[in-house]
Amino acid sequence: MSFFDITTYGARKDESGDSTKAIQDAIEACASAGGGTVYVPAGTFQTGPIQLKSNMTLHLDAGAVLSFTDDFEAYPVVKTRWSGYVCHGFMPLIFGQNVSNVAIKGEGIIDGNGREWWKVNRRLRNGEHYESAKTKEIAQANADFTEPADTNLVEWPSQFLRPPLIQFFEAEHVTINGVTVRNSPFWNTHLVFCKDVSIHQVHFQNPSDTPNGDGLDIESCLNVRISDCHFDVGDDCVVLKSGINADGRKYGVPTKNVTVTNCTMHHGHGGVVFGSENSGGIENVTVSNCVFDGTDRGIRIKTNRERGSYIRNILVNNIWMDDVLCPIAINSFYRHGVSKSNPELLDSQAIPVSEKTPVVEKIRISNITARNCRAAAGFIYGLPEMPVKEVDIDHVTIEMTQDEQVPGGEPDMVREVIEMAGEGIFAKYVDDLHLHHVKVLTRKGPALAVEESKNIVLDQFSLKNETVDTPVVSSKDTENLEISGSQYEQLGDRYLSRYEGMLK
Repeated sequence: MSFFDITTYGARKDESGDSTKAIQDAIEACASAGGGTVYVPAGTFQTGPIQLKSNMTLHLDAGAVLSFTDDFEAYPVVKTRWSGYVCHGFMPLIFGQNVSNVAIKGEGIIDGNGREWWKVNRRLRNGEHYESAKTKEIAQANADFTEPADTNLVEWPSQFLRPPLIQFFEAEHVTINGVTVRNSPFWNTHLVFCKDVSIHQVHFQNPSDTPNGDGLDIESCLNVRISDCHFDVGDDCVVLKSGINADGRKYGVPTKNVTVTNCTMHHGHGGVVFGSENSGGIENVTVSNCVFDGTDRGIRIKTNRERGSYIRNILVNNIWMDDVLCPIAINSFYRHGVSKSNPELLDSQAIPVSEKTPVVEKIRISNITARNCRAAAGFIYGLPEMPVKEVDIDHVTIEMTQDEQVPGGEPDMVREVIEMAGEGIFAKYVDDLHLHHVKVLTRKGPALAVEESKNIVLDQFSLKNETVDTPVVSSKDTENLEISGSQYEQLGDRYLSRYEGMLK
């Protein structure tokens, strides 16, 4: 096997110089030889951005650190996908474009040194101006691309489009195994338009204050396997996406056939998240045998009236959650990332169905235990013109914290602000919801509050802290509500509270 040690090409360890050229020379030599392994020995190597080639493995030995420069001007302008838009931005720190049979392996560390990037983002969020020679170059490359200008993407006017730490773009047969990836300028690891991806035993680390510090973003990819990874990040842990709005629908490439298994998520805004950039579609996904500890949300699906397309055929099984805000959140009325000039997008009334209308359906969630939850046991909120459809929740136990000093919050960001604290499952605009052998311990309120929905089936659905004055279920404007089970038989009329205006 061909073996290319970066020190042979002049890389200097222990922060004694810039090793960018030496590392890239080793990569080019590997490519010229038809493939092989580019080897990074123990030690810290300072580097700028590097570009991988086909038929190669970048191997970081135990004790090896690739430490990337925070000199923004060192990063060329490349075609990428940024926040769901195919456009131009800073080159990712490790970039593989149109490559195949490529791997990043080993026990070493890839450090993005993202703090200087984060500082500029915070300046932009505070309304400050930022401009450089590089952002002018990016702006020129994106001169004919204006779609994001009407959203809440604070970076777009400045064109300070921060890069991910690792990105593979239009690649196939990709493996990432064993390494630690940390302190990314933007999303940590991002795969776009890729096929046949395996990510195994990777540690994703970003501080809690990292802006947009996702762990792993899989976007418009086919046949992806994620296993035995650990996440401790400043935003969502694993995120499945497929492009945004008209730009995403133009490419029309779904994220499809994805497995996430045997992973631990310790901190993050969401454990496994679908969207909100789902305009190419997301389908055929399984999540199993995972632990979510301290993530704001567990399983989270989010989309809105501009995304269109679908999120469907999702199977979640065998998950333990602890200290989460809301363990299950399904939201078709996500209020962020919509055009600020079109108030119809957040109107409470039904609007005509179009290519922009998202479809969320066929969600199966089973064998979940969640404890010390803070806001709501679950949150399912569709659109009045397109309800969330066919949701089965089976053999699930959710316990809200009983400590009244623990604050709640928003289970998810829907069109209006809904704050909850210690409450049960809330469902609105849902068609065909089945809750089977589900137990909920609330701090206050019923186990289920359902509004403006239909075809709700409750079988052995129970409130663990039943009291004389609290119904198990409250229902408003709900059609075809079918109930069975021992607690229903015991409580009789006290099980269900019906509100004025209910259809049936």
